[in-house]
Amino acid sequence: MRGLIGAISAMAILAGSAAHAETLKLVEVITSPERTEVLKKQVEAFEAANPGTEVEIVSLPWGQAFEKFATMVAGGDIPDVVEMPDRWAGIYKDKLVDLNGYIADWEYGKTLTQKTLDMGRQTDGKTARMIPYGFYLRALFYNKKLLEEAGVSEPPKTMEDFMAASKAVSELDGKYGYCLRGGPGGLNGWIMMAATMNGDNTFFDADGKSTLNQPGSVEGLQFLIDMYQNGYAPKDSVSWGFNEIVAGFYSGTCVFLDQDPDALIAVAERMNEDDFAVVPMPVGPAGKAFPTIGFAGWAMFDTTKDKDLSWKLIASLSSPEANKEWAKRVGVIPIHEGAEQDPYFKTPQFAGWFETLNGDQYVPTVMPTYLEQFGYFADSIALETSQEALLGQISAQDLADTWAEFLTEEYGRWKAAQ
Repeated sequence: MRGLIGAISAMAILAGSAAHAETLKLVEVITSPERTEVLKKQVEAFEAANPGTEVEIVSLPWGQAFEKFATMVAGGDIPDVVEMPDRWAGIYKDKLVDLNGYIADWEYGKTLTQKTLDMGRQTDGKTARMIPYGFYLRALFYNKKLLEEAGVSEPPKTMEDFMAASKAVSELDGKYGYCLRGGPGGLNGWIMMAATMNGDNTFFDADGKSTLNQPGSVEGLQFLIDMYQNGYAPKDSVSWGFNEIVAGFYSGTCVFLDQDPDALIAVAERMNEDDFAVVPMPVGPAGKAFPTIGFAGWAMFDTTKDKDLSWKLIASLSSPEANKEWAKRVGVIPIHEGAEQDPYFKTPQFAGWFETLNGDQYVPTVMPTYLEQFGYFADSIALETSQEALLGQISAQDLADTWAEFLTEEYGRWKAAQ
């Protein structure tokens, strides 16, 4: 009888513990097997530090994440915490918790860099709708052996050099100049080239009109179209996403790849460190380059049943040690002051990014993600129309006019709401 009573008591205790267990749902959207593995380990550490708390991780494939996540939210399947790309923040801004109060009381709030705080508040300059977990800054990877084989003595410093070197390598059998990202996530490349050829990365003029159909910007769009149509980029790169362009580089198919530090992980695993290097993006006619800087971060939906617990998860993922590990494994510039002194970030492979950050001729371009429909523009309109332009179905001017019209209208709506 005592054994039976003991068993019943134990079951009651377990049932009580289960009843008090809390489950948080975390959605990641910029996914890869490596990233998910890092996230799982950091979540496991959070669970261990918070007994009775379980975190369900939902991983959405990046190429379909925009539509899948929108469907989830529309259907009421809303997570507590989400990996929020910068260009989605404007869409969901009214559903996200302001983290300013939490950051102010957080022991590590004072070590966040000013850029981190500013980017987290980008939608209106005040409300902290996320804590960015790092920054993606474009620089140019190049294959030393392919350049040498093509008779090119040094990596390109100007856009003219960039096109000429791409042409030279493309004359080699089975080789191409540029790993073009014509598929999902390719907008940054188009914007970067448009700004560099236009000599300015201002998105809107004093009258609130988009600058993307100014002559210089159109020239920049035409630059990428020419790169593709002249055969200096692989034919199937019209649909390439992140994984394809990175593989195109480390396999030796293309000599050039413009990417963020996240590509360095896969490249360094598959190429000898002496066979490639990273340099700043080539400058345009004005002597400047305008590499895009992007970010993503952790945000909390206001429908969460436990804001304090959701914040604890965000704080755990954003702590200096966790963020440093994330930055190293995922490939971003970390968010806490002093992190750049870590020996990992002082390697020659990172030189191109830090030279870009410190050089006056390199002006980082921040996308206008504060526009409510910018995410839709980037992942739908820009993707479809840029592919049409690459395939010769519309002109560079048509592409520029379509983009400028949409963004001008969006900017007008945003301005009116301020």
